[in-house]
Amino acid sequence: MGEISASTSQRPKASRAVFAAAGSPYFSTVLALMAVVVILSNIGAAKGVTFGPIVTDGGFFLFPLAYILGDVISEVYGFKVARRAIITTFALAAFSTLCFWIMIALPAAEWYDGQEALERTLGPVWLIVLASLLGFLVGQTLNSLVLVKMKERFGERGLVGRLMGSTGVGEFADTLIFCSIAASVIGIADAPTFINYVLVGFLYKTAVEFAFVPVTAFVIRWFKRREPSYLLADASPAAA
Repeated sequence: MGEISASTSQRPKASRAVFAAAGSPYFSTVLALMAVVVILSNIGAAKGVTFGPIVTDGGFFLFPLAYILGDVISEVYGFKVARRAIITTFALAAFSTLCFWIMIALPAAEWYDGQEALERTLGPVWLIVLASLLGFLVGQTLNSLVLVKMKERFGERGLVGRLMGSTGVGEFADTLIFCSIAASVIGIADAPTFINYVLVGFLYKTAVEFAFVPVTAFVIRWFKRREPSYLLADASPAAA
């Protein structure tokens, strides 16, 4: 959004921090998508995947989408709304894990032959689940907080810069928390291996997120042009 001329008693338009209300159908749709993506990512994590020397899990392709949606909520609706979305998604992901555990624990019918497959696919490794949920909670919260604070400082300018800056902070916290809890589960016991585990994970996820920045910026601008309350807030004299 370009700058406009203003008197010395007003800040330029580009320096304003504008946020939309969370009451529109757009927000509820993004929140639902975010929760589904996180739940599916946790299921996908049960499958190991290799691409040559690269080892990952079945949920890797969903990971960028979770942060794109988180950035959309933070940039368009602000930190308070983003925090509510993160907590809601965290609670739903934890609830889904509890439901999977109950489904597995229920006595199987005599004719049901998929119990072992169900346990292998949906059976939670509790430390991994805890690592994933805590990493998401802290990483997404820091990502949102940094993005919103940068927007309050620079307004509509520098969208790409704040997407990259907030991603770096959020991804490092997410990776450090996840690896610190999950390392013992997968057999990492020495410091050099742990440091390598953290750094490789952080660099990989950050590189993927940086590659998706143009997509994230495009989606954010799309929402801004269509969110009625964002347009009203942007046009309000009180926001100048």
